[in-house]
Amino acid sequence: MKYKLGLILLLVLYSGLAQETKSITKVEVLAKVKESNNTIKMAQQDVLSAKGDYNQTNAILLPNISVSHTAIATTNPLMAFGSKLNQEILTAADFNPDLLNNPRQIEDYATRVEVQQPLLNFDGIFQRKAAKAKWNATELQSGRTEDYLALEVEKAYMQLQLAYKTVTVLQKAHETALENKRIADNSYKQGYLQKSDVLAVEVRVTEIDNQLQYAKSNILNASNYLSVLMNSDENEILKPTDSLSIVNYTSNTSENLSENRKDILAMNSATEAYRQMHKADQMAFLPRLNAFGTYELHDDEIFQGQAQGYLFGAELKWNLFEGSKRFGKSQKSKAEYDKSKLQLEQYKSESQLELNKAKRGLEDAKNKLKLTKLALEQSGESLRIRTNRFKQGLEKTTDLLMSETQFSQKQLEYYGTIFQHNYALAYLKFLMEE
Repeated sequence: MKYKLGLILLLVLYSGLAQETKSITKVEVLAKVKESNNTIKMAQQDVLSAKGDYNQTNAILLPNISVSHTAIATTNPLMAFGSKLNQEILTAADFNPDLLNNPRQIEDYATRVEVQQPLLNFDGIFQRKAAKAKWNATELQSGRTEDYLALEVEKAYMQLQLAYKTVTVLQKAHETALENKRIADNSYKQGYLQKSDVLAVEVRVTEIDNQLQYAKSNILNASNYLSVLMNSDENEILKPTDSLSIVNYTSNTSENLSENRKDILAMNSATEAYRQMHKADQMAFLPRLNAFGTYELHDDEIFQGQAQGYLFGAELKWNLFEGSKRFGKSQKSKAEYDKSKLQLEQYKSESQLELNKAKRGLEDAKNKLKLTKLALEQSGESLRIRTNRFKQGLEKTTDLLMSETQFSQKQLEYYGTIFQHNYALAYLKFLMEE
């Protein structure tokens, strides 16, 4: 039984050591997130995909070149006569009606090089512009994704700082509670306190132990979340090199939403893409002009090509009616373009609303920070007075415990308010940055 218990203790100890504590700075976290975060990588792949769509539109500018080699054997009168003609082996005897109507089997090996060059393709030009606008929108949105993840890193890093601050406060409270318990035990032995007072102090110690356990779990949770953002080992316990402190506030005189914000520019580019697609559907009613050419090698043996010839020309093609398909397509693209304009205006309105809300939130956080700091100072002074009186036997145990509990709460509230203030500032900068 003792052996099993010892084995269990060793396993617990090993599992605790498996989670190493690693010091890290916010700059390191930001660099790691930018390098390894999966969300950023997916956004970059979206950019590459949009770039691929744009590169496909090179087809309206560059020629289409194909090479083929065909082998046939035929006794078809027309094909046999044409194959001899292509091979340049036709003789006067081949015009014999009997040979024309009942030719012997002819083999023909043809190598063909075909070139098609678009000259005028109006709808393709606007499709290319739409693809370029979509590519630009995707790049801007990818940049905005990086900005958002930088904000998320700010928040997660501050949560980790707050978690360590909470543990520090509770550890200090635990030390104070143990000291109060020692004093209470001595006073009880001397007959100055009742048993109920000692039990009340012990209950307070137990409460702090429980809170401390939750606070340490929050360190693990915050560390794991930062590890997920960095796409790194989740077993590490991260520790910030700097402590949670108030970030200085620099006022910004701009009250309105910046039109140069990346997500706004991305929405503008997306609307432009819809506009160009609508123009492309309108241009589909115009004719297309394409040049073409072929170069052929023929022989009755494979890969020889003794006979050769070429053909080139141009085609002006005007597809006048497709059963109203183009009318419906143009109507659909017009509706999508109008919808995108409405979405852009709605997004701007909501973003301006969010900006105004964030400014008010920052002002509220600044005011709350002043009040919580004052309350912390007052509760700290109250605890100091009551502690001195308790040591002299002039203060009730319940009053001391209440004062000590209040001081711990005010400390936690103060650091929580610092977190709220700093995040409100970071969020406001995120909404206002270009």
